[in-house]
Amino acid sequence: MALAAGTRLGPYEIAGLLGAGGMGEVYRARDPRIGREVAIKVLPARLAGVAERVRRFEQEVRAAGALNHPNILAIYDVGTHDGGPYLVSELLEGETLRDRLRGAPLPLAKAIDYALDIARGLAAAHSKGITHRDLKPANLFVTKDGRVKILDFGLAKLAELAREDDATVDAAAGGLTGTQAILGTPGYMSPEQASARPVDFRSDQFSFGTVLYEMVTGKRAFARRTDVEALAAIIREEPEPVGALNPQVPPPLRWVIERCLAKDPEDRFESTRDLLRDLESIGKHLGRAAACYRSIRDPTAIPAFDSGGGRGGGGSGSGGVDRVVDAQQTNACHAGAADSHLFGSRL
Repeated sequence: MALAAGTRLGPYEIAGLLGAGGMGEVYRARDPRIGREVAIKVLPARLAGVAERVRRFEQEVRAAGALNHPNILAIYDVGTHDGGPYLVSELLEGETLRDRLRGAPLPLAKAIDYALDIARGLAAAHSKGITHRDLKPANLFVTKDGRVKILDFGLAKLAELAREDDATVDAAAGGLTGTQAILGTPGYMSPEQASARPVDFRSDQFSFGTVLYEMVTGKRAFARRTDVEALAAIIREEPEPVGALNPQVPPPLRWVIERCLAKDPEDRFESTRDLLRDLESIGKHLGRAAACYRSIRDPTAIPAFDSGGGRGGGGSGSGGVDRVVDAQQTNACHAGAADSHLFGSRL
Protein backbone atom coordinates (compact mmCIF):
# COMPACT_ATOMS: atom_id res chain seq x y z
CA MET A 1 0.00 0.00 0.00
CA ALA A 2 1.43 3.37 -1.05
CA LEU A 3 2.45 5.84 1.64
CA ALA A 4 0.16 8.84 1.98
CA ALA A 5 1.40 12.38 1.51
CA GLY A 6 2.61 13.74 4.83
CA THR A 7 3.89 10.37 6.09
CA ARG A 8 7.21 10.68 7.91
CA LEU A 9 10.12 8.34 7.27
CA GLY A 10 12.63 9.38 9.85
CA PRO A 11 13.13 13.10 9.27
CA TYR A 12 11.72 12.96 5.71
CA GLU A 13 8.19 13.96 4.72
CA ILE A 14 6.52 12.13 1.83
CA ALA A 15 5.07 14.41 -0.87
CA GLY A 16 3.78 11.84 -3.36
CA LEU A 17 4.37 8.60 -5.25
CA LEU A 18 6.68 8.82 -8.27
CA GLY A 19 6.56 5.19 -9.38
CA ALA A 20 6.65 1.55 -8.35
CA GLY A 21 8.35 -1.63 -9.51
CA GLY A 22 9.62 -5.01 -8.47
CA MET A 23 12.22 -3.48 -6.15
CA GLY A 24 9.80 -1.19 -4.30
CA GLU A 25 8.16 2.21 -4.52
CA VAL A 26 9.77 5.58 -5.21
CA TYR A 27 8.45 8.76 -3.59
CA ARG A 28 9.11 12.45 -3.89
CA ALA A 29 9.90 13.71 -0.40
CA ARG A 30 11.34 16.66 1.45
CA ASP A 31 14.05 16.96 4.05
CA PRO A 32 12.71 19.83 6.20
CA ARG A 33 16.01 20.20 8.03
CA ILE A 34 17.67 21.75 4.99
CA GLY A 35 14.67 22.37 2.73
CA ARG A 36 15.85 19.90 0.08
CA GLU A 37 13.64 17.76 -2.14
CA VAL A 38 14.77 14.16 -2.37
CA ALA A 39 13.68 10.80 -3.78
CA ILE A 40 13.03 7.90 -1.41
CA LYS A 41 12.91 4.28 -2.55
CA VAL A 42 11.08 2.07 -0.05
CA LEU A 43 12.07 -1.57 -0.55
CA PRO A 44 9.90 -4.62 0.19
CA ALA A 45 10.11 -5.88 3.76
CA ARG A 46 10.81 -9.40 2.41
CA LEU A 47 14.26 -8.18 1.35
CA ALA A 48 15.16 -7.05 4.85
CA GLY A 49 14.88 -10.34 6.70
CA VAL A 50 17.47 -10.10 9.44
CA ALA A 51 19.44 -7.20 10.87
CA GLU A 52 22.76 -8.50 9.53
CA ARG A 53 21.43 -8.47 5.98
CA VAL A 54 20.24 -4.87 6.33
CA ARG A 55 23.59 -3.90 7.81
CA ARG A 56 25.48 -5.35 4.86
CA PHE A 57 23.06 -3.67 2.44
CA GLU A 58 23.58 -0.32 4.13
CA GLN A 59 27.34 -0.84 3.97
CA GLU A 60 27.17 -1.52 0.22
CA VAL A 61 24.89 1.45 -0.50
CA ARG A 62 27.03 3.81 1.57
CA ALA A 63 30.12 2.63 -0.28
CA ALA A 64 28.43 3.42 -3.61
CA GLY A 65 27.14 6.73 -2.28
CA ALA A 66 30.62 7.68 -1.11
CA LEU A 67 31.84 7.57 -4.72
CA ASN A 68 30.30 11.00 -5.30
CA HIS A 69 30.48 10.56 -9.07
CA PRO A 70 28.49 12.66 -11.58
CA ASN A 71 27.33 9.51 -13.42
CA ILE A 72 26.11 7.67 -10.32
CA LEU A 73 22.94 8.56 -8.44
CA ALA A 74 23.89 10.42 -5.28
CA ILE A 75 22.79 8.58 -2.12
CA TYR A 76 22.15 10.74 0.94
CA ASP A 77 20.86 8.31 3.56
CA VAL A 78 19.55 4.80 4.31
CA GLY A 79 17.13 3.61 6.97
CA THR A 80 14.22 1.29 7.74
CA HIS A 81 10.46 1.79 7.86
CA ASP A 82 7.98 -0.85 9.10
CA GLY A 83 10.66 -3.51 8.77
CA GLY A 84 11.64 -2.60 5.23
CA PRO A 85 14.77 -0.69 4.22
CA TYR A 86 14.65 2.58 2.31
CA LEU A 87 17.27 4.77 0.70
CA VAL A 88 17.27 8.51 0.16
CA SER A 89 18.81 9.94 -3.00
CA GLU A 90 18.97 13.03 -5.14
CA LEU A 91 15.74 13.82 -7.00
CA LEU A 92 16.30 13.56 -10.77
CA GLU A 93 14.35 15.18 -13.59
CA GLY A 94 14.27 13.41 -16.93
CA GLU A 95 13.54 9.84 -18.04
CA THR A 96 15.09 6.39 -17.93
CA LEU A 97 17.03 5.07 -20.89
CA ARG A 98 14.27 2.46 -21.22
CA ASP A 99 11.82 5.32 -21.85
CA ARG A 100 14.26 6.95 -24.28
CA LEU A 101 14.72 3.76 -26.32
CA ARG A 102 11.60 3.27 -28.41
CA GLY A 103 12.54 0.45 -30.75
CA ALA A 104 14.86 2.54 -32.90
CA PRO A 105 18.61 3.14 -32.65
CA LEU A 106 19.83 6.34 -31.07
CA PRO A 107 21.90 8.74 -33.18
CA LEU A 108 25.43 7.36 -33.14
CA ALA A 109 27.00 10.40 -31.46
CA LYS A 110 24.30 10.33 -28.76
CA ALA A 111 24.76 6.60 -28.15
CA ILE A 112 28.51 7.11 -27.69
CA ASP A 113 27.92 10.04 -25.32
CA TYR A 114 25.58 7.90 -23.21
CA ALA A 115 27.99 4.96 -23.32
CA LEU A 116 30.83 7.17 -22.10
CA ASP A 117 28.75 8.40 -19.17
CA ILE A 118 27.79 4.85 -18.19
CA ALA A 119 31.35 3.57 -18.55
CA ARG A 120 32.72 6.43 -16.43
CA GLY A 121 30.30 5.61 -13.63
CA LEU A 122 31.02 1.88 -13.82
CA ALA A 123 34.78 2.43 -13.90
CA ALA A 124 34.58 4.57 -10.77
CA ALA A 125 32.52 1.94 -8.95
CA HIS A 126 34.65 -0.99 -10.11
CA SER A 127 37.83 0.77 -9.00
CA LYS A 128 36.38 0.62 -5.47
CA GLY A 129 35.38 -3.02 -5.76
CA ILE A 130 31.65 -2.28 -6.20
CA THR A 131 29.70 -4.27 -8.82
CA HIS A 132 26.20 -3.25 -9.90
CA ARG A 133 24.85 -6.73 -10.84
CA ASP A 134 21.68 -5.48 -12.57
CA LEU A 135 22.68 -2.94 -15.21
CA LYS A 136 19.89 -2.36 -17.74
CA PRO A 137 18.10 0.56 -19.45
CA ALA A 138 15.57 0.83 -16.61
CA ASN A 139 18.45 1.47 -14.18
CA LEU A 140 20.00 4.20 -16.33
CA PHE A 141 18.54 7.69 -16.06
CA VAL A 142 18.94 10.44 -18.67
CA THR A 143 18.66 13.82 -16.94
CA LYS A 144 17.22 16.89 -18.61
CA ASP A 145 20.73 18.18 -19.32
CA GLY A 146 21.58 14.94 -21.17
CA ARG A 147 23.76 13.28 -18.53
CA VAL A 148 23.31 9.59 -17.77
CA LYS A 149 23.28 8.44 -14.16
CA ILE A 150 23.43 4.85 -12.96
CA LEU A 151 20.68 3.97 -10.48
CA ASP A 152 20.26 1.32 -7.80
CA PHE A 153 23.81 0.40 -6.80
CA GLY A 154 23.51 -1.96 -3.85
CA LEU A 155 19.92 -3.09 -4.46
CA ALA A 156 20.93 -6.19 -6.39
CA LYS A 157 23.35 -6.97 -3.56
CA LEU A 158 20.48 -6.91 -1.08
CA ALA A 159 18.51 -9.38 -3.21
CA GLU A 160 21.62 -11.54 -3.46
CA LEU A 161 22.01 -11.56 0.33
CA ALA A 162 18.36 -12.55 0.71
CA ARG A 163 18.77 -15.42 -1.73
CA GLU A 164 21.96 -16.58 -0.01
CA ASP A 165 20.04 -16.80 3.24
CA ASP A 166 17.21 -18.65 1.50
CA ALA A 167 19.75 -21.08 0.04
CA THR A 168 21.09 -21.80 3.52
CA VAL A 169 17.58 -22.52 4.80
CA ASP A 170 16.74 -24.70 1.79
CA ALA A 171 19.97 -26.66 2.14
CA ALA A 172 19.21 -27.33 5.79
CA ALA A 173 15.78 -28.59 4.74
CA GLY A 174 17.19 -30.75 1.98
CA GLY A 175 15.90 -28.52 -0.82
CA LEU A 176 17.66 -27.11 -3.89
CA THR A 177 15.64 -24.10 -5.01
CA GLY A 178 17.67 -21.53 -3.09
CA THR A 179 21.02 -22.61 -4.48
CA GLN A 180 19.59 -22.56 -7.99
CA ALA A 181 18.21 -19.03 -7.71
CA ILE A 182 19.29 -16.65 -10.46
CA LEU A 183 19.86 -12.96 -9.78
CA GLY A 184 19.47 -10.30 -12.47
CA THR A 185 17.21 -9.30 -15.36
CA PRO A 186 16.79 -11.83 -18.19
CA GLY A 187 18.09 -10.34 -21.42
CA TYR A 188 20.71 -8.18 -19.68
CA MET A 189 22.45 -10.50 -17.25
CA SER A 190 25.81 -12.11 -17.99
CA PRO A 191 26.31 -15.80 -18.80
CA GLU A 192 27.78 -16.34 -15.36
CA GLN A 193 24.68 -14.80 -13.79
CA ALA A 194 22.41 -16.88 -16.02
CA SER A 195 24.32 -19.95 -14.83
CA ALA A 196 24.06 -18.88 -11.16
CA ARG A 197 27.85 -18.63 -10.88
CA PRO A 198 29.84 -16.01 -8.91
CA VAL A 199 30.20 -12.63 -10.62
CA ASP A 200 32.63 -9.73 -10.57
CA PHE A 201 33.00 -6.41 -12.42
CA ARG A 202 33.20 -8.21 -15.77
CA SER A 203 29.57 -9.22 -15.39
CA ASP A 204 28.69 -5.51 -15.49
CA GLN A 205 30.74 -5.22 -18.69
CA PHE A 206 28.56 -7.86 -20.34
CA SER A 207 25.39 -6.06 -19.23
CA PHE A 208 26.88 -2.80 -20.50
CA GLY A 209 27.44 -4.51 -23.85
CA THR A 210 23.76 -5.48 -24.08
CA VAL A 211 22.75 -1.88 -23.34
CA LEU A 212 25.16 -0.44 -25.92
CA TYR A 213 23.99 -3.03 -28.46
CA GLU A 214 20.41 -1.88 -27.94
CA MET A 215 21.32 1.81 -28.18
CA VAL A 216 22.98 1.43 -31.59
CA THR A 217 20.64 -1.18 -33.13
CA GLY A 218 17.27 -0.46 -31.54
CA LYS A 219 16.93 -4.17 -30.69
CA ARG A 220 17.62 -6.18 -27.56
CA ALA A 221 20.59 -8.48 -27.96
CA PHE A 222 18.91 -11.52 -26.41
CA ALA A 223 15.18 -10.87 -26.86
CA ARG A 224 13.27 -14.14 -26.75
CA ARG A 225 9.67 -15.19 -26.16
CA THR A 226 10.30 -16.36 -22.59
CA ASP A 227 12.82 -15.66 -19.84
CA VAL A 228 14.03 -19.25 -19.99
CA GLU A 229 14.78 -18.91 -23.70
CA ALA A 230 16.56 -15.60 -23.06
CA LEU A 231 18.76 -17.21 -20.39
CA ALA A 232 19.63 -20.08 -22.72
CA ALA A 233 20.51 -17.62 -25.50
CA ILE A 234 22.79 -15.62 -23.21
CA ILE A 235 24.67 -18.78 -22.28
CA ARG A 236 24.90 -20.44 -25.70
CA GLU A 237 24.03 -18.08 -28.56
CA GLU A 238 25.50 -15.00 -30.22
CA PRO A 239 23.32 -11.95 -30.92
CA GLU A 240 22.62 -10.86 -34.47
CA PRO A 241 25.69 -8.93 -35.73
CA VAL A 242 25.51 -5.21 -35.05
CA GLY A 243 26.62 -4.43 -38.61
CA ALA A 244 23.71 -6.38 -40.05
CA LEU A 245 21.22 -4.31 -38.05
CA ASN A 246 22.91 -0.93 -38.41
CA PRO A 247 25.72 -0.73 -41.01
CA GLN A 248 26.52 2.82 -39.88
CA VAL A 249 28.03 1.58 -36.60
CA PRO A 250 31.82 1.85 -37.12
CA PRO A 251 33.84 -1.38 -36.77
CA PRO A 252 35.79 -0.18 -33.67
CA LEU A 253 32.52 0.31 -31.80
CA ARG A 254 31.27 -3.08 -32.95
CA TRP A 255 34.49 -4.63 -31.63
CA VAL A 256 33.95 -3.04 -28.22
CA ILE A 257 30.41 -4.43 -28.09
CA GLU A 258 31.57 -7.89 -29.17
CA ARG A 259 34.30 -7.94 -26.53
CA CYS A 260 31.85 -6.91 -23.79
CA LEU A 261 29.50 -9.70 -24.93
CA ALA A 262 32.16 -12.41 -24.80
CA LYS A 263 30.77 -15.50 -23.08
CA ASP A 264 33.95 -16.06 -21.08
CA PRO A 265 34.68 -13.23 -18.60
CA GLU A 266 38.41 -13.71 -19.32
CA ASP A 267 37.78 -12.50 -22.90
CA ARG A 268 36.27 -9.20 -21.80
CA PHE A 269 38.19 -6.10 -20.74
CA GLU A 270 40.84 -6.51 -18.09
CA SER A 271 39.45 -3.41 -16.40
CA THR A 272 36.53 -1.11 -17.06
CA ARG A 273 39.06 1.72 -17.32
CA ASP A 274 40.37 -0.04 -20.44
CA LEU A 275 36.83 -0.20 -21.81
CA LEU A 276 36.38 3.50 -21.10
CA ARG A 277 39.65 4.38 -22.84
CA ASP A 278 38.59 2.51 -25.98
CA LEU A 279 35.25 4.34 -26.02
CA GLU A 280 36.96 7.70 -25.53
CA SER A 281 39.27 6.94 -28.46
CA ILE A 282 36.31 6.00 -30.64
CA GLY A 283 34.48 9.19 -29.71
CA LYS A 284 37.55 11.31 -30.47
CA HIS A 285 38.23 9.75 -33.87
CA LEU A 286 34.57 9.76 -34.84
CA GLY A 287 34.42 13.49 -34.12
CA ARG A 288 37.61 14.09 -36.10
CA ALA A 289 36.30 12.17 -39.12
CA ALA A 290 32.99 14.04 -38.98
CA ALA A 291 34.79 17.40 -38.86
CA CYS A 292 36.82 16.42 -41.91
CA TYR A 293 33.73 15.54 -43.91
CA ARG A 294 32.10 18.83 -42.96
CA SER A 295 35.17 20.70 -44.18
CA ILE A 296 35.18 18.78 -47.47
CA ARG A 297 31.53 19.60 -48.08
CA ASP A 298 31.99 23.23 -47.01
CA PRO A 299 35.57 24.46 -47.38
CA THR A 300 34.63 27.79 -45.78
CA ALA A 301 34.10 25.86 -42.53
CA ILE A 302 37.86 25.29 -42.26
CA PRO A 303 39.50 28.02 -40.18
CA ALA A 304 41.75 30.38 -42.14
CA PHE A 305 44.21 33.11 -41.35
CA ASP A 306 45.06 36.34 -43.13
CA SER A 307 48.35 37.18 -44.80
CA GLY A 308 49.50 38.87 -41.63
CA GLY A 309 49.01 35.71 -39.60
CA GLY A 310 45.80 36.75 -37.85
CA ARG A 311 42.72 34.54 -38.04
CA GLY A 312 39.47 35.65 -39.55
CA GLY A 313 38.49 38.79 -41.43
CA GLY A 314 40.32 41.94 -42.46
CA GLY A 315 44.05 41.49 -42.71
CA SER A 316 47.02 43.33 -44.10
CA GLY A 317 48.16 43.30 -47.70
CA SER A 318 46.68 44.73 -50.89
CA GLY A 319 45.00 41.48 -51.86
CA GLY A 320 42.83 41.37 -48.72
CA VAL A 321 42.47 37.99 -47.00
CA ASP A 322 44.16 34.98 -48.55
CA ARG A 323 42.12 31.99 -47.35
CA VAL A 324 44.57 29.20 -46.61
CA VAL A 325 44.08 26.04 -44.67
CA ASP A 326 45.66 25.99 -41.22
CA ALA A 327 48.37 23.32 -41.14
CA GLN A 328 46.95 21.77 -37.98
CA GLN A 329 43.51 21.54 -39.56
CA THR A 330 45.04 20.03 -42.69
CA ASN A 331 46.75 17.32 -40.66
CA ALA A 332 43.53 16.67 -38.75
CA CYS A 333 41.60 16.36 -42.00
CA HIS A 334 44.13 13.91 -43.42
CA ALA A 335 43.80 11.90 -40.21
CA GLY A 336 40.03 12.19 -40.44
CA ALA A 337 40.12 10.87 -44.00
CA ALA A 338 42.09 7.89 -42.75
CA ASP A 339 39.61 7.43 -39.91
CA SER A 340 36.76 7.44 -42.39
CA HIS A 341 37.84 4.05 -43.72
CA LEU A 342 37.11 2.64 -40.25
CA PHE A 343 34.25 4.88 -39.23
CA GLY A 344 32.25 4.97 -42.46
CA SER A 345 31.34 7.85 -44.75
CA ARG A 346 27.93 8.76 -43.34
CA LEU A 347 28.77 10.59 -40.11
